[in-house]
Amino acid sequence: MSRTKKDLRGILAAVTTPFTEDGSAVDEATLLQQVERLVAAGIHGLVPTGSTGEFTSLSTDEYRRVIELYVKGADGRIPVVAGIGAMTTQAAIDLARHAETVGADAIMLVPPFYDPLDFTALQAFLSAVAGSISIPVMYYNIPGVTGVRLTAAELAELGQIEGVDYIKNTSDDAIALAELLANHTGSIKAFNGWDTLTFFGIASGAEASVWGTAGVVPELAVEFWEALAEQKDLDRARELWKHLWAISDFLESVNYVAGIKAGLELIGEPVGPARLPILPLPAEERERFAAILQNAGVLPAVAA
Repeated sequence: MSRTKKDLRGILAAVTTPFTEDGSAVDEATLLQQVERLVAAGIHGLVPTGSTGEFTSLSTDEYRRVIELYVKGADGRIPVVAGIGAMTTQAAIDLARHAETVGADAIMLVPPFYDPLDFTALQAFLSAVAGSISIPVMYYNIPGVTGVRLTAAELAELGQIEGVDYIKNTSDDAIALAELLANHTGSIKAFNGWDTLTFFGIASGAEASVWGTAGVVPELAVEFWEALAEQKDLDRARELWKHLWAISDFLESVNYVAGIKAGLELIGEPVGPARLPILPLPAEERERFAAILQNAGVLPAVAA
């Protein structure tokens, strides 16, 4: 199958799904505003309908519509990688085909997340979905959610599947990421997906980071990428990383989606609440996050 491929490199923002204040519907106007804000900040790509995008809370119609809107908003200016997650192979194929039809540049595919697949079943799943579309597949390696735990060699072996070109490695196993980047990038490109390992991942050779933090502070994230990956200015990158690490570390200490949405509200870019059963951050956590954002220069004063 001939594949249309757009290069994926840099900071790929894992983006939210904005909801109306009562959580009953997707807030389409706010979603498109969010795209404009991220494009203006210099973000290198968008990853909607992943974990940050609350994909498990979306109806099928909402899921499809959110992908359509992000592709429409990006309008070819930056790549859009549609997160695809479903409980059956056919449902994943249906969503993947829809993403391709509406113009997504790639998909980020997570395996079914209730009954963990063994490696043979995972290979069959990826082959079936990748074989149904002509855009590239990024394997979403998130073992803490899916229960599918692979070695660096097994992750690299996934790159032998036609169309599986990338991995988003959302694992805190730095040694496995280092091994993957050092020994196996000939078969597949590995991107960092664990926020607090972003410096390590990029410094170790990851050509991109799929990063929820970047959706909150895109300018800071892009400046960091340029310092570390483009200019090789280690001192400047370390200075920026102190703030980005503090933000990322906070988000990993609370419910991630609630934290992202609280951060956007604190900086004046509200995207509505997370859907129940996720609850808003408690007041004391909001205050702690506001202080971190203030220290990073994102907020002029501590917000309540």
